[in-house]
Amino acid sequence: MPFLEEQVVIKQPLSVCFERMTDFTNSPQFMENVIEVEALTEGPVREGFQFKETREIRGRKASAVIEVVSYEPNKKYTVRSEQSGIEVIYHYAFLETTVGTKIDFTGELMTKGFRNYMLKPLIKKIIKKEDQHHLEHVKAVMEKDDAN
Repeated sequence: MPFLEEQVVIKQPLSVCFERMTDFTNSPQFMENVIEVEALTEGPVREGFQFKETREIRGRKASAVIEVVSYEPNKKYTVRSEQSGIEVIYHYAFLETTVGTKIDFTGELMTKGFRNYMLKPLIKKIIKKEDQHHLEHVKAVMEKDDAN
């Protein structure tokens, strides 16, 4: 069951939005706390592609390996990370509209172990604070780049 949901329409063609969002080296532009992305898999993005994302949270760096678990070019993709019994899955779906590209985002959180189960409300709160409105930031960056 999703604990994060967001939807935006970006005044850009679908192919441009999909390409920029699946070029994960763009993540530092799109997500405020992401400071570095390193590809761990060679070649184009596809199912099984992995990258390491480093975020700065409250002055501390934290890295996670993220894997693309589903990938349909110009339609949708899903990424997943798991660390210390905390699994986060983000789904993105793209649809061309008359005014641009509609992107639907949902995020899921699963925990393993009693400690993580008890901390789940706090973990959700932290992740929501970081990522709840990231598509608004993506929209602002893409539409600003288009204006230049």
